[in-house]
Amino acid sequence: MTDRRESKYDPLIKDIWVKVREKHFFPELPDPTISESMDRVALEIKSKQITLSQSFMEKAAEHLPMENVIEALLDHGVAHYTYCPWDFHTHLILYQQAKKVLKDKDMAQKSTDYFMDVVADTHCFKEKDTPIPELYRHLDKGVMDEAIHALYQKIWAENLNVQGYEELSRKLSRIPYLDRKLWPESLYRFSKILQGLLESEKESGALNQTNPMGQNDLQRYSSEEIDQGLREFALTTSNPGEFKELVKDFEEELQEVEKERNQNMGLGPGSPLDANVLFYMKLAENYSLPIKKTPLEMNGSLYPFSHSPWEVGKPFRDIDPWTSFGKVMPGITQVWERREGATFGEEEGTPDCIIVIDSSGSMTNPRQYLSYAVLGASCAADAYLRNDASVAIYNFSDANAGDRLVLDYTRDRKTIYQAVCRYFGGGTKLNVEDIKSLQRPSQPDIFIITDMQITNLEVLIGYLNELENRVTAVHIGENKYVRHFWKSMAIRKSISIYPVHKKEDIPKIVLGKIKEYFKSVS
Repeated sequence: MTDRRESKYDPLIKDIWVKVREKHFFPELPDPTISESMDRVALEIKSKQITLSQSFMEKAAEHLPMENVIEALLDHGVAHYTYCPWDFHTHLILYQQAKKVLKDKDMAQKSTDYFMDVVADTHCFKEKDTPIPELYRHLDKGVMDEAIHALYQKIWAENLNVQGYEELSRKLSRIPYLDRKLWPESLYRFSKILQGLLESEKESGALNQTNPMGQNDLQRYSSEEIDQGLREFALTTSNPGEFKELVKDFEEELQEVEKERNQNMGLGPGSPLDANVLFYMKLAENYSLPIKKTPLEMNGSLYPFSHSPWEVGKPFRDIDPWTSFGKVMPGITQVWERREGATFGEEEGTPDCIIVIDSSGSMTNPRQYLSYAVLGASCAADAYLRNDASVAIYNFSDANAGDRLVLDYTRDRKTIYQAVCRYFGGGTKLNVEDIKSLQRPSQPDIFIITDMQITNLEVLIGYLNELENRVTAVHIGENKYVRHFWKSMAIRKSISIYPVHKKEDIPKIVLGKIKEYFKSVS
């Protein structure tokens, strides 16, 4: 909460806030505040904090009671949280629909803003007792505002002092604004109907004028909400191209929000957004599961575990005098039974991991289409990082020609995901010496994902057969090389192989494999 002078309206706002919260079923929002410096819009919302404009309130209060002005503004602001857009993911989905129609960022944002206002206000009018119509009746309106208020007049059957726009409001009134499931389709129709008006506003320069009820920008969302919204959108679209197009539209706003809050989305502070890296990073987070630690190993030492009756001939050194009443007699004397102790191996906890990923020409380019290999490697990297392990990357195509990337162990997410997303697109030949250079005495796990169409596959098979590391091998698709690999690795207990035929196989296989390797941290 920033320092500010107390306002004479604070007590009134406090009383009305109690009423508004009850009306909207007690949303978890901070108490609203008031600003003397805001004069362009009626209210602003930043990080769930609603701020009302004192000058707007006093001007509107010339036509209706101040209590009604404040209640109408708070109803409008709260409805955006409790009904539409509800969350950042919904906001992105709606904007995406508007962009499909309008092909222009500014017009798409304006259409999305007005649509969300119509839904939120109509929800208040239909479901709550609100003075919003009284406020809108006396509001100064631009061209777009008049068109939207003409719509309100028609669907609310309230006189808001708007003339004209009969045909436009008739078309807009057919849209089911309160049907949440149809919002994307409804916004598509909403944008088509308003397209001509929006283009005229853009040509006249009026499109950049702020909506009188404020902008529905990203400032209203917390960093956690933005992070969750991107994660859900990556899962919904499953298309790196669509994700990149949308994130690029919001790149400036996203970076501004993160900069103000001194946080980042896992890409590192002050870094430019790489939408492709961000896509796989957020998509992989949807599939993350708890990782188990290394299994217990017998350490050879014996410890007292339970008692048994002493018999003649048994050694005296194991007699427990405390349970034998100081006597050495069959039937009375007890001896200790000892068991071998178990402990974690040398790599207690989660071992580090070498991720080997094939980015040759036979693999999908992750920047154009959803790459199962990159998604699988991202899931594996995310799982190890979440369990405090470090990850090394060996990304190869034609390694002998220089198409390879070797990243030493690190926990820097941005660096790891950039290495995983690197695409060479050439031949397929790895250099085992590169993988050997990442080996450690503590035996890291190895995760390999490829289509197995490797020129020197026999070299890889020979190397893996010599290893004691635990290896998870994931192959994309089926071919004769895959079948040869399966046959060659059949007797190796430390190597598990999983096929991938569709997207849904990746998270299941990776996580299932990890489940076999580790025990839960929680």
